Amino acid sequence: MQPTDIQDPNYFHKVVDCQWACPAHTPVPEYIRLIAQERYTEAYMLNWDSNVFPGILGRTCDRPCEPACRRVRTEEKPVAICRLKRVAADNKGDISAFMPRVPQQKNGKRVALIGAGPASLAVARDLLPLGYEVHLFEKDPSGGGMMRSQIPAFRLPIEVLEEEVDQILDMGVVCHFGQEITSMKAMLDQEFDAYFVGTGAPRGRDLELPGRAEVDEYIHIGIDWLSSVAFGHTDSIEGKVIVMGGGNTAMDCCRTSLRLGAESVTVVVRSAFEVMKASEWEKEDAMREGIPIINNRPPKEFVHENGKLKGVVFECVKPVEEDGRLKYVPSGEPDVFIECDHILMAIGQDNHCPWIERDIGLEFDKWDCPVLDEVTLQSTNPKVFFGGDSAFGPENIIWASAHAHQAAISIHLMLSDKDLKKDRPPEGVNLLSTKMGVHEWAYDAEHDPSARHLVPLVEKESALSNVKVEVELGFDRALGEAEAQRCLNCDVQTVFTENLCIECDACVDICPMDCITFTENAEEDSLRQRLTAPADNGEQALYVSTDLPTGRVMVKDEDVCLHCGLCAERCPTNAWDMQRSVVHVPQLGSFAE
Repeated sequence: MQPTDIQDPNYFHKVVDCQWACPAHTPVPEYIRLIAQERYTEAYMLNWDSNVFPGILGRTCDRPCEPACRRVRTEEKPVAICRLKRVAADNKGDISAFMPRVPQQKNGKRVALIGAGPASLAVARDLLPLGYEVHLFEKDPSGGGMMRSQIPAFRLPIEVLEEEVDQILDMGVVCHFGQEITSMKAMLDQEFDAYFVGTGAPRGRDLELPGRAEVDEYIHIGIDWLSSVAFGHTDSIEGKVIVMGGGNTAMDCCRTSLRLGAESVTVVVRSAFEVMKASEWEKEDAMREGIPIINNRPPKEFVHENGKLKGVVFECVKPVEEDGRLKYVPSGEPDVFIECDHILMAIGQDNHCPWIERDIGLEFDKWDCPVLDEVTLQSTNPKVFFGGDSAFGPENIIWASAHAHQAAISIHLMLSDKDLKKDRPPEGVNLLSTKMGVHEWAYDAEHDPSARHLVPLVEKESALSNVKVEVELGFDRALGEAEAQRCLNCDVQTVFTENLCIECDACVDICPMDCITFTENAEEDSLRQRLTAPADNGEQALYVSTDLPTGRVMVKDEDVCLHCGLCAERCPTNAWDMQRSVVHVPQLGSFAE
């Protein structure tokens, strides 16, 4: 293998599994260390710089960082990264002094944002400090988009939502609330210099089965129903409720129904439990509240009598793997009838842009998604950019933030007459030694195999009696600090200096994970198998040195390293050092003007 280039920004970035997995590339270990030091305001602002909505995401994020956490490979349970984000938000001080300054004198360019969801808000935050005049158009009376309309208040209190939405609006956004855009052509006629579409994926899917038309008044599309609850138009639901679907929207629908007075709530899913799209914790929350989830039951027919819904007939199937793919075949059991009075349909969402005419230079694909450049998020109309769910279909808030940063860079480059790809700011990495003495480090390197702490919950009866009572109480400062100590500091890297190494193998002897080997070089597949402990996870890199005096090379398996620093402590020549990698992911805040 060739020697590892540790100056490649993506090399150590990928070693920090949580940050690599986060779409917005939030520097997770750094903000967790700040929480451990009770520096909550700094931890909050570090989050705000990358993911824009720390208080909201600390309650609602889909947590792609947690399955990637190195703790999963040591003690199975990841660090509670998401809930630690909430600790920073709940305990932060006054952040006004840290907010970016927006110039009173504008730069003469006007940008229109369509939809007031997380993507548009994040674009506004990135563009305003550069002097752009930003106009926000939203059909609802308030900002937040799907964060307001589709996330129930028992998961996201309204005051948390409004605080973080208003932080952006108060930067000087020109708001046009209550103004639904019905024609993109009319918007283009207003001659803004650039347009960003962040309208989400607002059409919930339906099922055209026998009996559907006859029971229309008893069937509700999940996202529309949640929106009706959020804006106070719906405050109760009676009788027996079936929620169809296995995603997070379905979990929100079933838990909301329970709080609005349903006699019983049952979730019925066509797929197996293990492959449901809902996050594991969302399923756990629903089941903890006594809501049954019935799997492998595709619906066949809506049963009605004299125009009233009586229930649903479901087929019984079983999952079978065929050619590496999961398919569902009849199980041989008889069909099942489940009685109900209402059905909440949460079987997916589609992009829905009937207000965008098809003769204005904007192309759409067969899934009715705009044709976009995946790097720049520019559409086939060069003045129009997309982000969030409206770009590539339903995702989540953290993806919306990631799209927003990239789209804002693209808009700024376009309006500066620069090339949207060639002139994009590059990624970078700095390596900062944490050495404080010969064998002392400026971070807590000790590996503690401690269990994940549970988030305290409000008493169940209180939680189910009011749709606005937040279920999770969050970590207090003491629990937050204890959970923060579980972080393995994956951004503090073991950096090897070949010309200092005397090949004494002391680092090999002390390594608790057997991840360091001195051996003859070879091709990667062969090298992975000849290490002290075979490196079977090809997704994570091998750190390979240049040739040493004996002709051997040092090889370290990045997959299982605990970043404990024992190799650097034992090394008699300081060939090993613990250095913090600071990855610079470009966004407008880091632009060098």
